Amino acid sequence: MRQNLFANHQTIQVHAIYLGQRLELKNFTYTNKLKNFPLTITAGQAGCTVLFRYGVVVMVGLTSMEQAALIEDIKAFVLEPFEAPETEMAELVRRESGKEGVENSSIYLQDFSIERLVLVADILAKSVVLAHYEQNVAKSFDDIEPLATSLKERGHGYQSARELLKYIGDILFIQGKMVGRVEVTEKPELLWEHPELERLYLRLEDEFELTERHLALERKLELTSRTAGTLLDLLQTNRSLRVEWYIVILIVVDILLTLYDKFLSK
Repeated sequence: MRQNLFANHQTIQVHAIYLGQRLELKNFTYTNKLKNFPLTITAGQAGCTVLFRYGVVVMVGLTSMEQAALIEDIKAFVLEPFEAPETEMAELVRRESGKEGVENSSIYLQDFSIERLVLVADILAKSVVLAHYEQNVAKSFDDIEPLATSLKERGHGYQSARELLKYIGDILFIQGKMVGRVEVTEKPELLWEHPELERLYLRLEDEFELTERHLALERKLELTSRTAGTLLDLLQTNRSLRVEWYIVILIVVDILLTLYDKFLSK
């Protein structure tokens, strides 16, 4: 096992990529394991990779060719892969004295220990997942906005129940993903083992605005869900009223036919 990764490096490039909904790593073969949770392994000539089960791969110190080869190897273990994966890159800079954190778009660290690298990977992984769902929710928000406008101006939304249920289903899926799998607002387990890194984590979390972005996403999801639910209720109400009118019409027709038969019998 490589004991001193990046011992002679002053800067390292980190690349996070959200490949798909989940990584199934049970049958994934690898050489040297550096950490269990999340799974961290050596990769390339002198780098490492952090694999998150919710679908993100964070590659540290790998060349472009090594990254392409690794992604190709991992593809078979990606469930529900994305056609256009979200990515995020960062530069890590060693600074043995002074405050750790983000300056001038670079992340400054006292050293490149596995624990610090995994902490940075956790931040980037959450950030890239947020970016993915921010785009998805923005699209759903754009789709639902004309329906809300139509409801305000005309009193109806002109949308099928299937489409509205799809909106609601997408929202529930995103909420379950964010809370159940990714746990964006939760601190990583690494901090239980290394509480001295909590200050660094809080600085990075603040710099990447994970909490703020998560709350903004939740607000948009709530608004979109409420709008879709209201339109669905109105649609079902209109259908109920329509059915009631059909029943009234059938009753009237039945009465008219009965009266017609009575008059004919006379």
